[in-house]
Amino acid sequence: MPADRTSPYHPPVKRSVEIAGHKTSISLEPLFWDMLRAAAAAEGVPINALVARIDVERIAVATPPGLASAVRLWVANRLLRPSEQPSAQYTDGEDLGNGAAQAQE
Repeated sequence: MPADRTSPYHPPVKRSVEIAGHKTSISLEPLFWDMLRAAAAAEGVPINALVARIDVERIAVATPPGLASAVRLWVANRLLRPSEQPSAQYTDGEDLGNGAAQAQE
């Protein structure tokens, strides 16, 4: 039976992003892509810039998770602490993306 794209149990979807000038791919469930896209729109930044900021925050910790896990954790933390600025609990990091490229399907 094929997975239903609207189901929260849809398997991860791999998309390309550009971080600090190099391309990489991240596999996230569509629900997390949707939440990441909404967070980027709410902050007025491209998805690449937001993922770059999350990447900087994740590599600053003693035992960094993988990038996809870091994105999921960041989104979950944003939901749990809606009154805080999304990255305030980690760093006062600046927007790192140039905004030229968006995450690709």
